[in-house]
Amino acid sequence: MASSIGKERSVNPVLRISQLDALELNKALEQLVWSQFTSCFHGFKPGVLAHFEPEVKAFLWLILWRFTIYSKNATVGQAILNIQYKNNLSQTEKYQPLSKHQKLWYLLLTVGGRWLEERCYDLFSNRQLQSFCKIKRYVNFGSGLLKLCGLLNFLIFLQKGTFATLTERILGIRSVFCKPQSVRQVGFEYMNRELLWHGFAEFLIYLLPLINVQKLKLKISSWCSPIAGLSNSENTLAAHGKECSLCGEWPTMPHTIGCSHIFCYYCIKSNYLFDMYFTCPKCGSEVHSLQPLRYKIEMTELHA
Repeated sequence: MASSIGKERSVNPVLRISQLDALELNKALEQLVWSQFTSCFHGFKPGVLAHFEPEVKAFLWLILWRFTIYSKNATVGQAILNIQYKNNLSQTEKYQPLSKHQKLWYLLLTVGGRWLEERCYDLFSNRQLQSFCKIKRYVNFGSGLLKLCGLLNFLIFLQKGTFATLTERILGIRSVFCKPQSVRQVGFEYMNRELLWHGFAEFLIYLLPLINVQKLKLKISSWCSPIAGLSNSENTLAAHGKECSLCGEWPTMPHTIGCSHIFCYYCIKSNYLFDMYFTCPKCGSEVHSLQPLRYKIEMTELHA
């Protein structure tokens, strides 16, 4: 019953970009499977898989073929994109699944071809005999010819939009949509928010180095707590030079900048070196000259 329904299903052509995306997804899956498999041998002696790597890869790709092409007529990448293979050799335009011969030949041309290429490279890489050199030249010539045919097939694919790989063209299998593609409703609100925040972040990255944060902080501090707004005790303390206008502690090596406020030498010196346009956080006076305090402040006065 299911097969009869499948035969009556109409064929929907696939865009070129969707076919290429499916191929890229297949490659990504193979790399992921191989990396996960090799991670199981990290505790073994290095190079334990080197001698059997082509055979191990062929076995893994055989398992993938069994649960994708053989059972579902589609690779993993095609299944994600709602695509599957159709038997293009059939005379009808209705959907026809792949025959067993096509599936087996697909296995031989993809998995067997890659295994043969890797194994021949290992066999002939260190052989210096004349007979092996001739075979190596023939193999290299055949490999180059197949790559050239693959390039020509890709150019034809770009023009006509069918048979993305040489294997598909040889076997007569074509990519079609499993279900009719419905019109997608695309909302751009999320994209607009991302673009807005991305532009805002780039603007901040460009703007922040141009802002003198220390000077801005001191300016805001002078606005929030001006000298006129202090209590009488704080005014007296500042007037007698018993408090640094920056750190609020007893001034160490007290210095002035030309106004009536006192600063620790290290506080005012570090701020002035950081910002040559430094101003007093209390009254906003600029640094005219950095001079030590002329009269001596005794620590005992603090407790008096």
